[in-house]
Amino acid sequence: MVSNSLKHTGHDHPRPRSAAVVDDIVFHLGQLGYRDTEPRRLVISAVAAQSRPFTAEELCTSLPCVGRATVYRGLRLLVETNQVCRVLLEDRELRYQLSHQGHHHHLLCAVCGVSADLEGCNVEESLRAAAAAAGFRMSGHWLEVYGSCINCAAA
Repeated sequence: MVSNSLKHTGHDHPRPRSAAVVDDIVFHLGQLGYRDTEPRRLVISAVAAQSRPFTAEELCTSLPCVGRATVYRGLRLLVETNQVCRVLLEDRELRYQLSHQGHHHHLLCAVCGVSADLEGCNVEESLRAAAAAAGFRMSGHWLEVYGSCINCAAA
């Protein structure tokens, strides 16, 4: 099932970006014991401003006043605290986007780059069974579904 909240990024359904989103993330990080610093807030604001999945390099370019290591550390923190999720595009380039829920997968348009969150994970049991049959102890999984969004499929 596709998430009803903030389900698309891209030209047709941009995700809302506001100071409230930044404040929510800063508050969540504060609850976990992380300080609210100006560089961290700049990284979070730049992440919230993205309209489609982005690379770490794109984030660095958009923040010339923040050190490269600070951007990478901030991005890593946001991933570790589930505020940002990793997205692997069909071209195998790792990108990131705001995460709006816990464990989920992505539907990715290979034409325009639109991303939709896919709620629910019905593959966990099948993957664990397949891993166990191969003598492998699974610790997690990551699933991306590639295809065409409704706009690109109609074109």
